[in-house]
Amino acid sequence: MDKAESNKIALSKPALERMPKYYYYLKSILVQGNEFISSSDIAVALKKNPIQVRKDLALVSSVPGKPRSGFNIVQLLKDLEVFLCYNTTDDVILVGAGRLGQALMSYDAFKKYGFNIVAAFDKDQKLHGKIVNNVVIYPMEKMTEIVQYQNVNIGIIALPRKDAQAVCDTMVNSGIRAILNFTQRVLNVPENVVVQDVNLVASLAILSRRFKDKEL
Repeated sequence: MDKAESNKIALSKPALERMPKYYYYLKSILVQGNEFISSSDIAVALKKNPIQVRKDLALVSSVPGKPRSGFNIVQLLKDLEVFLCYNTTDDVILVGAGRLGQALMSYDAFKKYGFNIVAAFDKDQKLHGKIVNNVVIYPMEKMTEIVQYQNVNIGIIALPRKDAQAVCDTMVNSGIRAILNFTQRVLNVPENVVVQDVNLVASLAILSRRFKDKEL
């Protein structure tokens, strides 16, 4: 499967969110020296529905799994890398260079999986010109210029909720078409812009609730 073919595959959001989980699990299995794995074994390991896993993998695999041995792990990993665009590099900008923003700038796994933060922006003048993990922090006014000059399509918002929509609007007007949103605000965007929300507080609340339910 090449990149063009992978882009034609339309999956539901839950199915798309399962793909990285398959990928990381297969990477761990490969390290253990395994060569083949069945969709049923993946389902058991990840506590997923076997039929669901089989259908998911059928959409992205270029080589069907064999009846007894299953999928070749190396080939399936390559197919998932193409589908998830891990085999390409996408430039990314980040807005909000506080503690969370700088932690994201320092996260080297982004580059490992094809995401390169090329610039960060913040309204705090004390941060302007600071370099974190080879990423320069610029004034907010430079965003449009840099986004358009470097043809960046992806942006990360990691700042207070009250500023999120205004920053989002500037990103969209600059040419950003995909946004990773770390604020707790629902962003209003045009239909051609994709937003992925990451709510750490909500995730912790859900985790706490599940833990307490286990104790009952």
